[in-house]
Amino acid sequence: MDTNSLFRMLSRRGNYYAAWLAFQEEQYSLCVSNEIVLEYQEVLSRNYSEVLANNVIDLILRHHNTERIAPRFRYNLITADPDDNKFVDCAIVAGADYIVSDDAHYRVLKSLPAELQVRVYKLDEFMDDLRAMGAIE
Repeated sequence: MDTNSLFRMLSRRGNYYAAWLAFQEEQYSLCVSNEIVLEYQEVLSRNYSEVLANNVIDLILRHHNTERIAPRFRYNLITADPDDNKFVDCAIVAGADYIVSDDAHYRVLKSLPAELQVRVYKLDEFMDDLRAMGAIE
């Protein structure tokens, strides 16, 4: 889950809040590394408040459906925005089914060898997947 997707899921009035609730109900797993958690913290503190950011991070880290990943290798697959690589590295090491992001920089992943490919779902596709699983209405 890239930071922008998480950010969009946290608005109670937004179209994606059901995905945040589904996470809390352990309907899917979220893979995070320390780098990802730090980015979540920074962006949420800047755009909401430090209190809300701390609460979200605490909730993420306490849930049983959060997988803490410690990538030891940097693949550096996204050159257009190297900051996005933390999500790719985490997904590859975790064996994640997909990354949730609307960021166009991830398109480069489609041209990689099969062992490095990670599917990328746009947030709307992720919502469709959650609906198909019966995790949300």
